[in-house]
Amino acid sequence: MVLYIRSGFFTLLMLVVSSSVFANWLLIPMDVTQTNHLKAYGIVYNAIAEGNKVSWLLNYKGGSFVLTYTPSLASRCRVAGVLSTQLSAATYAAIVRKVETPSFNGDIIILDKAPRIAVYTPSGKKPWDDAVTLALTYAGIPFDKLYVAEVLAGDLNKYNWLHLHHEDFTGQYGKFWALYKDAAWYRNDCRLTEQLAEKHGFKKVSQMQLAVVKKIRSFVADGGNLFAMCSAADTYDIALAADGIDICDTPFDGDIMDPDAQTQLNYSRCFAFTGFTISRSLYELEYSSIDNTSSRLLPEKEDYFKLRSFPARYDPVSSMLTQNHTARIKGFMGQTTAFRNSVLKPGVIVMAGNNEVNEARYIHGTYKKGAWTFYGGHDPEDYQHMVGEAPTDLNLHPSSPGYRLILNNVLCIASGKKDVAAVDIANAAATPISSPKLVTISAGSSSSTLVITLNSQATINLIERIAFVSAAGKEVLVKQYNAKSVTISMETLPAGMYDIKVNNVFAGRVVKN
Repeated sequence: MVLYIRSGFFTLLMLVVSSSVFANWLLIPMDVTQTNHLKAYGIVYNAIAEGNKVSWLLNYKGGSFVLTYTPSLASRCRVAGVLSTQLSAATYAAIVRKVETPSFNGDIIILDKAPRIAVYTPSGKKPWDDAVTLALTYAGIPFDKLYVAEVLAGDLNKYNWLHLHHEDFTGQYGKFWALYKDAAWYRNDCRLTEQLAEKHGFKKVSQMQLAVVKKIRSFVADGGNLFAMCSAADTYDIALAADGIDICDTPFDGDIMDPDAQTQLNYSRCFAFTGFTISRSLYELEYSSIDNTSSRLLPEKEDYFKLRSFPARYDPVSSMLTQNHTARIKGFMGQTTAFRNSVLKPGVIVMAGNNEVNEARYIHGTYKKGAWTFYGGHDPEDYQHMVGEAPTDLNLHPSSPGYRLILNNVLCIASGKKDVAAVDIANAAATPISSPKLVTISAGSSSSTLVITLNSQATINLIERIAFVSAAGKEVLVKQYNAKSVTISMETLPAGMYDIKVNNVFAGRVVKN
């Protein structure tokens, strides 16, 4: 009897000790040790959808996730082939201390809002696949498909995130006329699209596409998040710039293109691009000078792009969008492969690119209450995906860093975080931005000056060094001071967005138009 009581007490004591040592945390590492990065996103998304809160540890082991431990979650990871580790309270506390150390460029972001996802795609099968649909399906993240009818009916207000892929919003049927005008799939696609336009009361396909584009613009303006890949990215902006202008030649809409179309483009309507030239040739796949495919001249084995690093505590959105287990990612082609740096608007954030060929691959920005992200290329694991080829099998690429960028966008929305405001130096009345423990940055009295003032609660005594960091991540202007307030001229810098470092600490962002 005594032995029984003592045995029971011993068992109870062991349970108490066990519960304190293994304190209910599950770490999903996202560095090179992870066995299936893509399915890890699905584990996290579905945990959030079930009401769990997930911590995203930015820049810790490739942007790892920590969840409350349950046997069910651990089992899901094992079944999905996702590496996970149970953590003690002490171990997790040590990780938190490391991530929150000022010298460590990290942050802990709480994910607790599972976004509703829509993919813009026709019901009929196209002779190409969609990388985002493949990624979401493989990861086990639910989404709805919608197309013209649903968008025009106002259904976008049901969603938080909308994806566009390989769509031609200019009404030129993908500019495939020269190559595929005699192909059965192409003729059928044209016929069905024209019938769809007529059904919705439009005389031309280009008019229907413009109506869709405007609905999507309203979706973003009201707080929605747009993600576009390949030709959907540039044709979206081209359609906005060409509102009311006929940029379609005879095979596409039955009449000639407006001979003065180029001079009438209104770039102020665009999200990302400005100053581009539209293509007037029926015999090239390019829509405009936005795409860099024809001039990049990179052999496949040398085709890479590099992710930028962002200050996680100040700019969590850009940091979330660039989480990865490698900063160097192999390139991949598309009808729109990458975006020429020369046509990017000043306020565009370049998150990845290849400076050797002057191109941006992965860009981000805001529009009113919402945000957009454009990603060049067609399929991150199929270098030159051709019309009619079989879809990529992601079972062969479970840790694709190129596909990870797509899924970063989904979980970024789950954080509810908004983009960092930037000071527009052309507007003297623009709202200043402030880093409470550092400086306040405001526009100067002229259109090219900036005023940086030490805050009263700053952890530094004087402003000693100020550096302007370009979209390529390079310090392009450095000034030495010994003052509490300085005025700096940006006259020598080209138009663009710049990060500002004060005494080597990130302090804010400024836009020069």
